Amino acid sequence: MAMPSIGRAASFTFKCGHDLPSTHPVHMRLEEAAARIKTESQGQFELQIYGNNQLGGDTDMLGQVRSGALEMALMPDVILGTLNPVASISGVGFAFNTDEEACKAMDGELGAHVRAALNKSGLMVMDKIWENGFRQITSSVHPIRSPEDLRGFKIRVPVAPLWLSMFKTLGAAPAALNFSELYSALQTKVVEGQENPLSTIFTGKLYEVQKYCSITNHFWNGYWMLASPRLWKTLPNDLQQLVAKHLNQSAIDLRSDVAKLNSSLEKSLAEKGMAFNRTEPAPFRQALAKAGFYDEWSKKFGQEAWSILARNAHGLG
Repeated sequence: MAMPSIGRAASFTFKCGHDLPSTHPVHMRLEEAAARIKTESQGQFELQIYGNNQLGGDTDMLGQVRSGALEMALMPDVILGTLNPVASISGVGFAFNTDEEACKAMDGELGAHVRAALNKSGLMVMDKIWENGFRQITSSVHPIRSPEDLRGFKIRVPVAPLWLSMFKTLGAAPAALNFSELYSALQTKVVEGQENPLSTIFTGKLYEVQKYCSITNHFWNGYWMLASPRLWKTLPNDLQQLVAKHLNQSAIDLRSDVAKLNSSLEKSLAEKGMAFNRTEPAPFRQALAKAGFYDEWSKKFGQEAWSILARNAHGLG
């Protein structure tokens, strides 16, 4: 009697890397998707999830996916902006007012425009963005209340030209580092602060090396699920559809996790000793506009992409 196919070795095994800790909701939702895929494919497809930069930093994994050395990676939009600038357009400073506004744009014409650009850059991209959410600024020296508080401030940012540009425009001294290097850079005071969503601040235990957390909502960002086009094409069509279906579903499921986390994490981080304050976006937008930041990046992204952003991002309206 033949053994059930679910008990056999998988016909296809893909590795998927990302840069977040295994305690982060993104990792948990990826694991759930992998389990559903394995069950529904009757063991034909196994997706192995590697978090916390186990397969290399973001830029390393991006190169591996493009070369076909790695099957899949969940990659921050702003990192993808180093390959194709328009990929980072959702991270324009102070563009979106709410998570819902951002997700609607990325599910709609703005996301479609970005995916088309990435396809032309040699990547296969899933339909739904994985929300990382609004990012906040933490500091070991002082809270950030206004643009003036950023002058000379040594802040770590991802390896992302758009974000480096924004902080430089505001007078800060940004340093581009992969997430894997962040904790030690804060601990040794190589940088004074950083910016990330509350979920990453908590799961990365950054409260151990940072005192202040300023709710700035300065960038919204997410992660795109990428696959090596060459390796993706080795899958039968039915398996392609199955894998994409479950990964896109987990991306949607993640959004409620982010909303719930953000409502509870401020309290949890305060209990860990972080001091919170809130900022108004208007002074930051005005400073960026006056310095020509938006004009500069509208040219870099191109008129078509910027027009789509402006239609969907009410912070720029």
